[in-house]
Amino acid sequence: MPVALVTGSTSGIGAAIAHRLSREGYEVVLHSRSSVEAGQAMARDLPAARYIQADLSLEEQRRSLVEQTLRECGRIDLLVNNAGISEVIAHNDLLAATPEIWQRMHEVNVVAPFRLVAHARAALEACAKLRGRPACVINISSHAGVRPKGASIPYSAGKAALNHMTRLLALSLAPDIRVNAVAPGLVETPLTESWATARALWTEKSPMRRGAQPQDIAQVVALLADSDYLTGEVIVSDGGLNLT
Repeated sequence: MPVALVTGSTSGIGAAIAHRLSREGYEVVLHSRSSVEAGQAMARDLPAARYIQADLSLEEQRRSLVEQTLRECGRIDLLVNNAGISEVIAHNDLLAATPEIWQRMHEVNVVAPFRLVAHARAALEACAKLRGRPACVINISSHAGVRPKGASIPYSAGKAALNHMTRLLALSLAPDIRVNAVAPGLVETPLTESWATARALWTEKSPMRRGAQPQDIAQVVALLADSDYLTGEVIVSDGGLNLT
């Protein structure tokens, strides 16, 4: 059974991805920084799933997450870098975007995905050779990394970096490992319930007249995981708002 490690997967988009991949036949490794009880409950509910806690801002815990996955599952076929952090800071309030905020977001949103790929590379390549098809990395980015939008400039700049890193890794790791990204716009989760302005924007201006459901993003992840040819792509999944 192929194994998918999905970071930040105990709620929201990550949980939807984990459920979809489980239905697609993956043994899913769930992860979070702090919601241990929720992760353990999900692991009990999903067939062939397990939960591992790790703080991805710390290099030793990033390495441990990959190593524990390999100890318990024996392989990694798919790595989904979904975990990330954000903070709302007005784009014109430059002093509020302190060096500490920049460093914290960059460490989790950019460095951590890169280092997880680095630690998992040998296992991914081994699975590619074993199965006779490429292994896969999927980074969950944001339309804020494509358009000059987003909760803050540090967040948006980090997602833009993640998009470019996706393309660079796709070149560096081919043909054994494909690397793609999904860049959602507004996603209907408890976190976004109070975002009245954003909700109105998607309802009124996007061609699809709504924000995404977490399952919509999970569907794109499943598509990318199933393809053996797509690599280096950043798929903007924002209901067409980027067209307006």
